[in-house]
Amino acid sequence: MSPGLQDLPKADPMQQTMEWSHGYGMDSGIQSGATTQAPSVSSKSLHDEDDQNMYQDWDQNYGPTYTQEQVDEMNQQLNQTRSQRVRAAMYPETLEEGTQIPSTQFDPQHPTAVQRLAEPSQMLKHAVVNLINYQDDADLATRAIPELTKLLNDEDQVVVGQAALMVHQLSKKEASRHAIMNSPQIVAALVRAMANSNDAEVTKCVAGTLHNLSHHRAGLLTIWKSGGIPLLIKLLSSPIESVLFYAITTLHNLLLHQEGAKMAVRINGGIQKMVALLSKENVKFLAITTDCLQILAYGNQESKLIILASNGPAMLVHIMRTYTYEKLLWTTSRVLKVLSVCPNNKPAICEAGGIQALGMHLAHQSNRLVQNCLWTLRNLSDANVKVDDIEGVMQMLVQLLSSNDINVVTCAAGILSNLTCNSPRAKMIVCQIGGIEALVGTILQARDREDITEPAICALRHLTSRHPESEMAQNAVRLHYGLPAVVKLLHPPSRWPLIKATVGLIRNLALCPANHAPLREHGALPRLVQLLMRAHQDTQRRTSMGSNGSTQSRVDGVRMEEIVEGSVGALHILARETHNRAIIRGLNSIPLFVQLLYSNVENIQRVAAGVLCELAQDKEGAEIIEQEGATAPLTELLHSSNEGVTTYAAAVLFRMSEDKPADYKSRISIELSSSFFNRPQWQDNDFDPQMLGQDHPTMYSHHSSRSSLPQQDFRQHQDPSFGNNPMTPGSIEPMMQDLDLGPGLDYDGNSELGASSALEDVNPSDRSGLVFYDTDL
Repeated sequence: MSPGLQDLPKADPMQQTMEWSHGYGMDSGIQSGATTQAPSVSSKSLHDEDDQNMYQDWDQNYGPTYTQEQVDEMNQQLNQTRSQRVRAAMYPETLEEGTQIPSTQFDPQHPTAVQRLAEPSQMLKHAVVNLINYQDDADLATRAIPELTKLLNDEDQVVVGQAALMVHQLSKKEASRHAIMNSPQIVAALVRAMANSNDAEVTKCVAGTLHNLSHHRAGLLTIWKSGGIPLLIKLLSSPIESVLFYAITTLHNLLLHQEGAKMAVRINGGIQKMVALLSKENVKFLAITTDCLQILAYGNQESKLIILASNGPAMLVHIMRTYTYEKLLWTTSRVLKVLSVCPNNKPAICEAGGIQALGMHLAHQSNRLVQNCLWTLRNLSDANVKVDDIEGVMQMLVQLLSSNDINVVTCAAGILSNLTCNSPRAKMIVCQIGGIEALVGTILQARDREDITEPAICALRHLTSRHPESEMAQNAVRLHYGLPAVVKLLHPPSRWPLIKATVGLIRNLALCPANHAPLREHGALPRLVQLLMRAHQDTQRRTSMGSNGSTQSRVDGVRMEEIVEGSVGALHILARETHNRAIIRGLNSIPLFVQLLYSNVENIQRVAAGVLCELAQDKEGAEIIEQEGATAPLTELLHSSNEGVTTYAAAVLFRMSEDKPADYKSRISIELSSSFFNRPQWQDNDFDPQMLGQDHPTMYSHHSSRSSLPQQDFRQHQDPSFGNNPMTPGSIEPMMQDLDLGPGLDYDGNSELGASSALEDVNPSDRSGLVFYDTDL
């Protein structure tokens, strides 16, 4: 057999020259030059020598050349097989087996022109064939459906089984599947057949058929109208894995795309069945099941309670702890997120270890999983449930404060704010792992983003009070350059919720004497007085307009009475320092403090009397207080039911009487004695009114962090509203140190501010948390 063109060596220059010469009928000079005489020395070129050497190298490297006769024979062979090559490329099935077709392809990476044309022609051929088969399938199904419907209703279960199998086979092809879904009669017959049969094969076939139909909206509608949902829910109890898969996936498609399916599933007990399936171990099956539960529970309180009654929270938390399949973790976290806004499910999730389980995935590579875990933790973090083993969660939350994702930082700050509320242990953990520095850095980075700064400020407010590390935290805020940023938040454009939180934080920071001078230098005192006056004017205006003092007096969800109380409380603590007292006096604020003694809000009376008590330490301050007519309201407050109000009022009156005549001091002493002895709970104590007498030597002495009030031991007279910390003998002030004197105080008195929680118990405003409630962002 003659060598084919494919047998030629690639890029053989001699053979290429022969082909070129044969094709064009002329000599290029290379062949003829082989028989000429050698040129003279003077006319021979160096290039001629190089060409001759190169051709000799080619002959040695690529073997023998082909003769002209061989080339002609190969060309003839290619011309004769051209039609066969086209047929082989476009219609290979028409060639007989064993037929050898010479190839013209030199390089496997570069197809020939015929091969490039073959692909679209094959696609066209397949499309035509599929169209013919599709029409055949549709015609077959259309003719078979009426007969199959009759067979499905037959009394012979063998016949029913064969008919169900046939319908299942037809449902696997698109054309026949459309014919089935457009025939409600056969779908209804399938549902009846499975309901009346205990045969496993019939169940498999019918479940598989419904599953195939559920991939089309028309099929979903047909299943729903045919009463398929109760049957599918029944199948969720099947011991056959394939039936379970068909049933749950079909229900999932119905819940996603069919209107009315959710209610039908709830009514027929589908939620209970799905919760029971959470004990399965197939991660993909569990992912579909949990997604069904999320769809059913979203926005429906009844469904959430059913999940709770079925022990769903504990099983969902178990999944979060046990598995690593990302899609399952994501779908489960979505269910927990929806349940976490339910006040009944929230403690159940926490008690099952939900916070720790969700915290395990905060470092996951999946952003959507991390985001859902954070949203869920944000909702759970304000639950009034004791949570143990949260060191790891706190560590991750502090680390997430440095994230570049704004949503992540917002959630992390909110969670830290809630988890540190009323939890000394959580506060200590955050302080020990660098939480103060991280929160200050977050505030500096966030600037005017109140959705971040507000929860961060609230977290700092919690961390700076009521735990063993609070003094360290108060210093840490200053050492990490946080004071300027904190004071700046008292100014516009901050809104009232953020201002309210910042005022409370400044009050706590003022408990540290080292912070007094920096706060004063950054302008905290004038701004607090401005806020106080503005808030008081607003309350006065609303009172004059006949406001009832409830909903109408709120601005951005904050009552102005809370700002008044918080501002005066912060000024009260700052007034412990001599220079601060001088500035406060210079701001002409004493008349307003005296006016606040007439307030109907007991907590405002208490903080007003408290700041006057501090200002009265200086003789000049005591004189101004008296000049503003404070004697009458203070005397009236001696009979208050609030022991803090009574104590402060007595101290102010005593200090104002320092330079008064003896008869005036005598009247004050009698009034104080009458006031204290008329209080039943004080009658059995060792209180001596004469200790408030004129001979007290330290009336206007230098003020330290401890108040210079007369030395009394009020430990036995402590009002429950003053916290549970023991009081130090020799001072009234310790009884006030652990109080959050800002908005939303938790006092036993019938305050008009309502029975809200202590200052650190106030979570970030509802405005910042609404986005986490029952949503799927």
